Amino acid sequence: MPEAVSAVRAALNNELQRGLNVALGSACATIGLTIPAIGAASLLTGRSLTLGLGPGDTVLLILALAISIVSFGTGRTTMLTGLVHLVVFVAYLFLIFVP
Repeated sequence: MPEAVSAVRAALNNELQRGLNVALGSACATIGLTIPAIGAASLLTGRSLTLGLGPGDTVLLILALAISIVSFGTGRTTMLTGLVHLVVFVAYLFLIFVP
């Protein structure tokens, strides 16, 4: 919480870079501490660990990452790659409501 307040204050003072650095650092620290703690708890209790992505969502995530590599790795983004990103997003939304 203190990092979030500091990030908001920096953003309000027009210190965008500092605000982003504090916010991203806080997110990385939270993820970096939470995942190992949950993993250790699952090992101690003997329960399986599921991080929240099913097989269909995993395929869509990998597809979106591959499209991002193609569109941003070349240095140019075209309307076609933007439309492909939108189609993947619409498919994700569709699969949320119609599994």
